[in-house]
Amino acid sequence: MTNELDRIRDVYRRRIKLGVINRYSPFVPGELLMLQRREEETLRLLRKYGIASLSHMRILEVGCGRGARLADWSRWGAAPESLYGIDLMEPLIREAELSLPTAHFSVGSADRMPYADQSFDIVVQLTVFTSIMDTQVKLRAAAEMCRVAKPDALIVWYDFRYPNHRNSDVRPIGLKELRELFPGWDVDAHSMTLLPPLARALAPLSWAACRLLEKCCPPLRSHYLAVLRKRRP
Repeated sequence: MTNELDRIRDVYRRRIKLGVINRYSPFVPGELLMLQRREEETLRLLRKYGIASLSHMRILEVGCGRGARLADWSRWGAAPESLYGIDLMEPLIREAELSLPTAHFSVGSADRMPYADQSFDIVVQLTVFTSIMDTQVKLRAAAEMCRVAKPDALIVWYDFRYPNHRNSDVRPIGLKELRELFPGWDVDAHSMTLLPPLARALAPLSWAACRLLEKCCPPLRSHYLAVLRKRRP
């Protein structure tokens, strides 16, 4: 496991050094399109599961990076002091602490999280598991997410379902593997997100065309957004 975690750290050190993270700026039309679509669908799914307010919920993001997506939950109504984030990369956590000073951040691994059992109402992961190549580490990280989730909690999952031939450091996760990672949990998954290269090329020309393609052409959707809930006896 240590070797896998070291590999992931090396990948992200390289990405930080090359400034790859900065490519995902919302000032880029395609990136903004994808961010807004994910926000729309996440809120829609939360409403589907009866969540109309986040004000009293404790929320954890696994692999929170700089905290930008965790800040979305604050904007949606969660109390900043009820937000928690964990990430392997200390430089990213230090940036997150500056942007969300009343939230709680930890430098650490998803497969050994420093939180008590049944601590959170919502546990989130966004494109973390596809960066983990070792099956045992993935299983352990999934088990930790289940451990820290309250009995009636939701897990919110967003990750690649297709391989990225330009990035050998990620591996897609299909529905079969997702269900195997979370046995005993119901998986309500929806394909979404127009293929990023296509979205980046087309969004500056026509957002309407991007949305139409995503809606009408399921094979052009690159990710799964899923809500997981513990199966009731």
